[in-house]
Amino acid sequence: MRVARVLVLFLGGLLLSTCAATAQRTRLENLQNKTILVFTPHPDDDVFGAGGTIALLNRNHNQVFIAVYTNDDKGSYDPEMNSQRLARIRKAEQEASEGQLGTPKANIMWLGYDDGMLEYAAQPKLTEEATAIIRRIRPDVLLSVDPGEWYERWHKSDHRMAAFNTIDAVRAAEFWLYFPNQKLQQGLQPYKVPEMYFFYPSLQEANYFVNIDDVAELKFDAAAKQVSQFEPAVNKYRPDWTADDLKKAKDEMRHEQPKKDGHYVEAFRYATGFVQY
Repeated sequence: MRVARVLVLFLGGLLLSTCAATAQRTRLENLQNKTILVFTPHPDDDVFGAGGTIALLNRNHNQVFIAVYTNDDKGSYDPEMNSQRLARIRKAEQEASEGQLGTPKANIMWLGYDDGMLEYAAQPKLTEEATAIIRRIRPDVLLSVDPGEWYERWHKSDHRMAAFNTIDAVRAAEFWLYFPNQKLQQGLQPYKVPEMYFFYPSLQEANYFVNIDDVAELKFDAAAKQVSQFEPAVNKYRPDWTADDLKKAKDEMRHEQPKKDGHYVEAFRYATGFVQY
């Protein structure tokens, strides 16, 4: 009983110290002059999941980098489309979309995997690639798809793999003996990511909300740059919008964007580390 009581007191103290640290830290959307690294499964998830937050981070003079795992070259019903063309379209749309949010084209990194094939990528090569990005960028904050246990049951494969691979890379980046060639041959030093925010969290696990009222329309405009992701272009590709289709798409985005206390928000799961056992 005494051991259990000590454990309870310890955990209680740890919880209090964690809450105190949480209360004292600068809110994500108020950060300035920091380095932000975003891992996204496809060239659109970063915008749909965290576009408003990315816009606020860019507005506050942070340096935002986007690492895109796949080229998203499969998601079209158009019988005249091919994978090579679709990959080029998605790349151009992503650059235009992120550009609308303030992210320079030069800050977008492409790992180049085919859509739907990420979980079949060679290991540990995939983790090594993400680890190298973390060690090179050395972010103050990392954003990625949430690997939380609720979503792992139904996340589509690229999302699931991107989430888990990114966390594996976060852990590997700390210890130089993971992929030691990166230090010995490339000069990439070990790095511990201080803070992580995971987008697309389940309702049960969301614990952080960013008010995006000021940039919501900017986010919807940026998302609309991803023409091929919306109807009618999914079934029969066209590179632009009709006025009616654009209005319909933006109205749907406004309706689907989560709200909290009457404000547009983006939900995240905030974390500062991971279980080491």
